[in-house]
Amino acid sequence: MTSSTTRVLACVLACLLPAAGASAQSAGHCPTLPADSGLHWDQLDGPDFTFCKAIRTADGTQAFAVMLGKDSPFKPSRADRAEESVIDGHAQRWYRSEVASNPDAIIRETLVELGRDRVAHITLQASSQAQKDEAMRQVEALRFQPALLTSN
Repeated sequence: MTSSTTRVLACVLACLLPAAGASAQSAGHCPTLPADSGLHWDQLDGPDFTFCKAIRTADGTQAFAVMLGKDSPFKPSRADRAEESVIDGHAQRWYRSEVASNPDAIIRETLVELGRDRVAHITLQASSQAQKDEAMRQVEALRFQPALLTSN
């Protein structure tokens, strides 16, 4: 199995884990959440990646996820371009995606280059436009450490 395949499988497994089943750890590798976000991180560390799930404290549901690593299996397609955004002070582009098992879900993905051959693959899944907009606002408020960001 290739390293990329292993990462994809780890990401899929982490996405399928219920919030309570994921290992809640120090958010040392995860980006900084705003203090008033109502979110906390569930973090899963792999051999060459960190997977961070932003969990809503109020109801235990996932707001969005960030996978940090050397590269990402996500390859943006111009045809799937959606909203523009600013994440940690840098312009980013969101891309539409879909999940066959939930065709009504609103799904967005983006890549944030972190410098030194590191990237953050951010995904969110929402059931309404308002939920998507809120999750995007929360992602825009993330702060990556160190702040060695480049535009996507």
